[in-house]
Amino acid sequence: MNAPNPARIRAADADRERVAKTVQSAGSEGRLTLEEVEERLARVYAARFTDELAALTTDLPRPPAPRPGFPLTRDALRHPAVRLHLAVVVAISVLAIVRWAVLGAGFFWPAFPMFWLTVSLLVHAGARSFRERAGAAVPY
Repeated sequence: MNAPNPARIRAADADRERVAKTVQSAGSEGRLTLEEVEERLARVYAARFTDELAALTTDLPRPPAPRPGFPLTRDALRHPAVRLHLAVVVAISVLAIVRWAVLGAGFFWPAFPMFWLTVSLLVHAGARSFRERAGAAVPY
């Protein structure tokens, strides 16, 4: 029996799903025939190593790289945890403004906690967005 190559990396289910999605989208775009899609998908799910997966997509165009820029996505802003965080920020801000108005203080001190609460909300949404955009660990 052949000795295993230590440079080969075992494929995970997530790797197979990523390649399967690429093959399926290539079939829906008309780049592959139905028979080619079926054959490649069978080979994708039978693959044990990542180099076997890479061979199945070498003749297909690579997906575009993610655009740099503001990292917030709509899905991250719609996540229940971020919405709850937004509700807490609004509630605390309203309470601070009401307290400021009732005490009759001249200086608008609620601006400082409101600023830091908003920063915490943006960091939370950005972290949630970053988790959703995590790229492939293996480039193929």
